[in-house]
Amino acid sequence: MHDLFDDLPQPDVAWYPDWLAPADAVRALAELIDEVAWKQDTMGTPAGRVPLPRLTAWQGEPDAVYIYSGIRNLPEAWTPTVAKLKAAAEAVCGCRFNSVLINRYRSGLDSMGWHADREPELGPQPVIASLSLGVARTFDLRHNKTGTLQSYQLKGGSLLVMRGNTQAEWRHRVPKEPRVTGERINLTFRRVTPRQ
Repeated sequence: MHDLFDDLPQPDVAWYPDWLAPADAVRALAELIDEVAWKQDTMGTPAGRVPLPRLTAWQGEPDAVYIYSGIRNLPEAWTPTVAKLKAAAEAVCGCRFNSVLINRYRSGLDSMGWHADREPELGPQPVIASLSLGVARTFDLRHNKTGTLQSYQLKGGSLLVMRGNTQAEWRHRVPKEPRVTGERINLTFRRVTPRQ
């Protein structure tokens, strides 16, 4: 029997809902809150520059400069907890990451709008390992052509790996969820090649 849903596009992702043990995820969250140098950047909009609705940090190797939304990210050095998590993510993904974008969602009012990570320095088929810590938040993927929506509840300790044509064919977001009161930290490990 043919399943109607077999014809719907699927993103090229690997999801590990329980990648970190609960106690390890709680400890990593507390360590990151303390050790990361958080900042609130601004982004360009038709109405002018406005604060990003979340706090961010960019860590990596010295040449891992990353530009998105008009923000030039110069890497801070790896902090101890981030370095340990990076090594563990590399083992699962079978690739080496030289940078990480860390987003801190202070409550359900912090968010990230629809976008794809398609900057030239990421290459055509980037592997992006997304680790969630803290409260569960919705993560949506929407196919560019069909509008097919794939949603995940990313709880603390889960790892979602996006690869292949996911960035070329899909957009993703973390929507506002006003009822969510706790914090979430998300680390997206990636490999960037400096722009020529």
